[in-house]
Amino acid sequence: MASIFDSNQLEVTPEQTQSALSDDTAQVVDVREPHEWEAGRIDGALHVELNELGANAAKIDTDRPVIFYCLSGSRSAMAAQAFRGVGVDAYSMAGGMHRWQDEQRPIAPDGGTVAGH
Repeated sequence: MASIFDSNQLEVTPEQTQSALSDDTAQVVDVREPHEWEAGRIDGALHVELNELGANAAKIDTDRPVIFYCLSGSRSAMAAQAFRGVGVDAYSMAGGMHRWQDEQRPIAPDGGTVAGH
């Protein structure tokens, strides 16, 4: 199955992430810590902390591309690389929640904020 993204690139943009969520073409996974998730998140994302990804990998729908995100893109890049290592079509959202917020994209719940790591 061909990816909807450029598989030669590790990163996708917040715009691509938002589009993939709206048409359900990718599984979006937040790998941040619980306090970060509670403060504000991308609506429709699954929350699996980075250090618990291995134990919870079965919760992630790998039959479609997977986009990981975090605060700035570092933790999500590690997650994407690990999943690519086992053959999953995985990506990291460039710039993380900082860029998402800078581009004035919606943060859930209403009034949500981007918490520090």
